[in-house]
Amino acid sequence: MLNNPFLNAQEQLRQAASLLEPQYGDKKVFRAVIQTLMTPQNLVQVELSIKMDNGKTQKFKAFRSQHNDARGPFKGGIRYHYNVSVEEVKALSMWMTWKCATTGIPYGGAKGGIIVDPSKLSKGEVERLSRAYARAITPYIGVWKDVPAPDVNTTGQIMAWMLDEYEKIIGRHEPGVFTGKPLEIGGSLGREEATGKGGVRVLEQLAKKLQLKPAQTTVAVQGLGNVGYWFAKLAAELGFNVVAVSDSRGGIVSNDMKKGLNIDAVMAHKKKMGSIAGFTGTRSVSNAELLELPVDVLVPAALENVITAENAGRVHAKAIVEMANGPVTPEADEILWKKHILSVPDVLSNAGGVTVSYFEWVQNLYGYAWTKKEVFAKLEPLMVDAFNHMWDMHEKKNVHLRLAAYVNAVKRVVDAMILRGR
Repeated sequence: MLNNPFLNAQEQLRQAASLLEPQYGDKKVFRAVIQTLMTPQNLVQVELSIKMDNGKTQKFKAFRSQHNDARGPFKGGIRYHYNVSVEEVKALSMWMTWKCATTGIPYGGAKGGIIVDPSKLSKGEVERLSRAYARAITPYIGVWKDVPAPDVNTTGQIMAWMLDEYEKIIGRHEPGVFTGKPLEIGGSLGREEATGKGGVRVLEQLAKKLQLKPAQTTVAVQGLGNVGYWFAKLAAELGFNVVAVSDSRGGIVSNDMKKGLNIDAVMAHKKKMGSIAGFTGTRSVSNAELLELPVDVLVPAALENVITAENAGRVHAKAIVEMANGPVTPEADEILWKKHILSVPDVLSNAGGVTVSYFEWVQNLYGYAWTKKEVFAKLEPLMVDAFNHMWDMHEKKNVHLRLAAYVNAVKRVVDAMILRGR
C-alpha cells in the first residue's frame, strides 16, 4: 500500500499522462515533459538555528518544494508539524500545481514546512522560528517568483512576521509575496471561509448531478478545523442535512438522521466542554467509524490518507467531497470507482482557498480592496466552471473524477511547458 504521499502523487500523474498521451503528436516531447513533472523544479532544504527562551539554541529542519512554474509563480502554504517530511512537501507542491491549473488561476505549485510541534513553543519562539524561515527562503520567493501562504498550524500572524522579515531584507513594501495575511496589512476579505465556501459550491453542483435535494442529502464531515467548520456551517445554511462531524478526538452523529446538527451550537459546546462529545441529541463515534457511516456525502476535511485500500470497501456514502489534501489513496480510488462511489478530488474541492489567495495577490499588486461580496462573486463562477469541466471529462472518458480533473489540469501544464520549449 502506498502511504508515501509523493509516490501517490507520481502515480496519479502517471495515470493522467496515459490518458493524455494519444492527444499529442510528438510522443517524445510529451513523455519528456511528464518526466520533468514527476519531480519538483527546486527543493530548498535548510536548518534553522533558534535561540529558545531558556537561552539554549535549537535546530529545526525546514523545506520549500517548488514543483513547476510554467503557468505562473509558485504558490503554496507553509506548515508547522512534527510529521513534516521532504516527501510530503514534494507531494503537496505537485498537488498545488494541479490545483491551480484545475481552476485556471495563473500559478504553479509549491509547499513549505518546518519539522516542529508549535504547541511546545512559546509565542516568542514561534516568531523567531518564522522570521528565521522567512530569511532562509527570501532568495527563492517574491510576488512574481513564489507566493507562500498559511497551512497546517500556521496563521495570519505568522504570515505577518514573515512578510515583515522579507520586507526588511528587500528594503521595500511588497505585500503580495505572502497571502492569507491579516486584513490590516493587505489580507483579503472572505479568505477565512474561502476554502469551505468553494467546497460547498462543489457540493451543490454534485447534488444537482446526482439529483439529490439538499434537505434530503445527509452529510458527514471529518474534521472541524477552519475548513471543516466553514464547510459544515455553510452546507447546513444551504439546507444540506449535516448529520455527523468530528474533530481530532472523535465524532458525533445525530440520533435523528432526518435532523441535521446546528454547527455553531456544536462549536459552542466544544468551547465550553473542550470536546464535541456529549452534544445533545447525538451519539459518539470514532473518526474511523465516521468514514463508514451510511450518509449520502462524506467529507474528509482533516488529514491525508484516511481512506485507503484497507477501509475503502467499508465506505457507504454515495459520494465523497475531499476537503483535506490527499485524503484518498490511489488504491482506494479504484475500489470506490468499482463501488460507484464518486469522489470529487481535493484539487477542485478545496481550491477555494488558493483562489481567494490569488484574489488577495491581485488586490496587493494593484492596490485594490474588494468587498466580501465582490470576492465571492468572483470565486463562485470559477469553482462551478472547474466542476463542469471535470464532469465533462469524467463522462467523456468514463473515468473517476480525480482522473478527470487531473487530465484537465495536467494538460494545461503540459501545454504551457511545450509552448515554453521546456
